[in-house]
Amino acid sequence: MLKKVNLCSFKQNRYVKIFFIIINCIFILNLTSCHSQEKKRYEAQFLTLFDTVTQIVAYMDNKEEFIEEVNQIYDDLETYHELYDIYKEYAGLVNIKLINDNSGKQPMKVDRRIIDLLQFAKDIYKNTDGKVNVALGSVLSIWHEYRERGTADPENAKLPPWDLLQEAARHTDINKVIIDEAASTVFLNDPDMSLDVGAIAKGYAVEQVSQRAIDRGFTSGLISVGGNVKIIGTKDSNKESWNVGIQNPESPNEESNLLVVYLADNSLVTSGNYSRYYTVEGKEYHHIINPETLYPAEYFTAITIICEDSGEADALSTGVYNMPLQQGLSLIESLPNAEAFWLLPGGEQKFSSGFQALLVK
Repeated sequence: MLKKVNLCSFKQNRYVKIFFIIINCIFILNLTSCHSQEKKRYEAQFLTLFDTVTQIVAYMDNKEEFIEEVNQIYDDLETYHELYDIYKEYAGLVNIKLINDNSGKQPMKVDRRIIDLLQFAKDIYKNTDGKVNVALGSVLSIWHEYRERGTADPENAKLPPWDLLQEAARHTDINKVIIDEAASTVFLNDPDMSLDVGAIAKGYAVEQVSQRAIDRGFTSGLISVGGNVKIIGTKDSNKESWNVGIQNPESPNEESNLLVVYLADNSLVTSGNYSRYYTVEGKEYHHIINPETLYPAEYFTAITIICEDSGEADALSTGVYNMPLQQGLSLIESLPNAEAFWLLPGGEQKFSSGFQALLVK
């Protein structure tokens, strides 16, 4: 029995921020007794945060319990969205944009969640040999500008001038991101430096929000923000793993999966060249920029990372995408409980040692 309920009809004043949320309620019967009933499956979606679609799926006792949890997850994600925004200011809030606006001028007193993110970013920078650098904003902003122009006017699309990229790259030293934990301040010690946390922010936020949900007693669910998927527990009391699809980039149908994996208490993130790109003289240039070459990495079509922490999975999906296969494989094999899948431009597939054991047969 499938029942669809428009969530906006409940507590509507608390959901004016959400474009739409739909709950799917599936009643799961206990096969040992036709009179007993287990937890129900609910789904919700909204479009307003991190410029992407957020999906929440959970097994819970009732609709009201699910609505309340969705509301809290939304509020938590919204806070992270505003703190990590590099484009927009928010009243009464010091976020990444304001840190960038004050680069070379003054330290900015920030929320602890920004300091934690930047400390995490520095660790990831070391662990990926610089392949994930949140201080690369000066370079990424140039590519963003040219990509936006090229998308709006394809016939006149151009590549950024090499000398412009080289000059911007002089202002990407992550050691000049000065964090004073005692004072709770962040200072960019280079007036031409800017932060871009796009490679880690969604996954990191999903992990933190998921941990808060777990602390509230959320035991069986899936939170996906733009494909950054966090699995909490199993699907139901039968301890069944979740089936998570890896999109086929060659298919125009977004629901077409290249592979499907079984996951429980884990995270999955995919980075690829097929979602955000523009075309110059017949060649596509995507958004994942290699800090060494200052150009989009060309090793792979897509990378999928599976590991427990969603923030780590998000960061590794970018870092490994920017590495040759053997370097990336060595990194993944050195990490406990991390697996990876590489899709090469010709369609060839490569796997870390434990990835295939997770595949749905």
